[in-house]
Amino acid sequence: MDYEQFEAIAMPLMIFGLVAFMGFIVWDLAKKSQAGRWGTAVLFFALGLGVLAFVIKEVLIMVVEH
Repeated sequence: MDYEQFEAIAMPLMIFGLVAFMGFIVWDLAKKSQAGRWGTAVLFFALGLGVLAFVIKEVLIMVVEH
């Protein structure tokens, strides 16, 4: 396995791990601040927009390259 193959596999896995950890942080923040359902939903919506932007960027890169 060369460097490019390793990077192609490792990068999405590490980003998924980072997003999952950020989700845990947001959940813990909402719980400790007693944000309620609405506040928790807003926090996760903001995190979800960031994740969605990353996914859209990756899809567009794949479309442009092929």
